[in-house]
Amino acid sequence: MSKSHRLRPVAVALLLALVLTSCAGGTHRPFFRRHKQVTGTPPVLKVATRDELNAIIARTYNAVHSFQATNVDLTASSGNVHQADIKDYPALSGIILFRKPDGIRVQATLLGALAFDMVSDGTRFRVFLRKGSLFFEGLNSAPATSANKMENLRPEAFLSSMLIPPWDPATESVMLKDDTDEDDALYRLEFNRKAKDGTPIPGREVLFDREDLSIVRQKVWDADGNIVSDTAYSKWQMFGGVPFPAHIDINRRIDGYGVAIEIDKDKMQMNKDLTDEQFVLEQPEGSTRRVIE
Repeated sequence: MSKSHRLRPVAVALLLALVLTSCAGGTHRPFFRRHKQVTGTPPVLKVATRDELNAIIARTYNAVHSFQATNVDLTASSGNVHQADIKDYPALSGIILFRKPDGIRVQATLLGALAFDMVSDGTRFRVFLRKGSLFFEGLNSAPATSANKMENLRPEAFLSSMLIPPWDPATESVMLKDDTDEDDALYRLEFNRKAKDGTPIPGREVLFDREDLSIVRQKVWDADGNIVSDTAYSKWQMFGGVPFPAHIDINRRIDGYGVAIEIDKDKMQMNKDLTDEQFVLEQPEGSTRRVIE
């Protein structure tokens, strides 16, 4: 009986050389960056360490103390990708006020009339929805269980997405991964947490574009690995000497809604002094009040 033999390394090398030579007339595979085909000389990708990327997050986070953004475009949607059912709502004009540590107010108007108003002092929130003249309030941690997805608006969705917190060594472990291929050139900074029994559980992930090391995305998971929040960032600009994205696209998968924020660069005041009165929302007369705990 004859014996079959595997190709030895030298034979494999010769075979590959022959195949590649015979295919010399093949076409080059196009490369894409930011979903645009790269033509001419491709940009040189930046190299950074885990600590350098975390320092980028920390510098931005520490530089923002407050802001007032007027003439903001807000585009809301409801549904989720798992059910392949997403509904877009008409674009709204809005105002966003933010003050550390966790004070926020978001107002939106449609055709000059107030559509909704949401405010939070960090612990409790209040929201007024013009449609249905509904006023509801409760803890920021109140579950979002309403069939009307717009009633599931919570301050945390805006707070955790607009300003990305840096690494907390007391509660998180951090890992850097390079994710560069023909379509994207990304760094992934993964922040994982630990359960009470010490078991590692997913936390969040911040993605950086390797062309300029700008933050392009943040994903947050719950302990079961479900995506709680998926936020995209673009159009980074300097506002009062502080880098901040002019476009923020928030997707709340479990809550079933999304909000895209477009900031007018000429109507953004970074680190502006804000008063306590600007974060007060009284129940409008004639509205129906609900308490969510």
